[in-house]
Amino acid sequence: MPTLASIEIEKSYLHFSAAHFTIFSATNRERLHGHNWRVAVEITGEIGDDGLCFDYAIYKQILRQLCAKYDEYTLIAEQSPYLKITEDSEFYYIEHDGRTQPLLKTDTILMPVQNITIEALANYFLLQMTEDKVHLDQLKIHGFEMRVSSGPNQWGICRWSR
Repeated sequence: MPTLASIEIEKSYLHFSAAHFTIFSATNRERLHGHNWRVAVEITGEIGDDGLCFDYAIYKQILRQLCAKYDEYTLIAEQSPYLKITEDSEFYYIEHDGRTQPLLKTDTILMPVQNITIEALANYFLLQMTEDKVHLDQLKIHGFEMRVSSGPNQWGICRWSR
């Protein structure tokens, strides 16, 4: 039985600023507003004969790129059953409860989630981190705990394990 250890990566540079609104129902949602979102991860792996689990610089770089990808955008839940999204060459048109809001495509990311919440983002980012099962096998990774925060002391957490 291998010995396992966890490495937590929570760096000050692992953040992004993005606008969103949480959707509560077909007739109720928040107003468009922004957060300084933070991301962190705890990764569990086997300790090798050299005393190392894995090169966690790999995951710091992946997280840094993930944050850069969403920084300074408006995030829209593409899979929400309560939104109707149409587009033309320049805008997305986001309809909720009979009201339509145009958003510039250059400033907006449609995310394949049902809502833009800390728990939905934690799950989405966790899926991104764990999609390459061969890579996880090579690094002898046994688990991930992905965390996303929209403010102090408020985290959405999703876990993956073998």
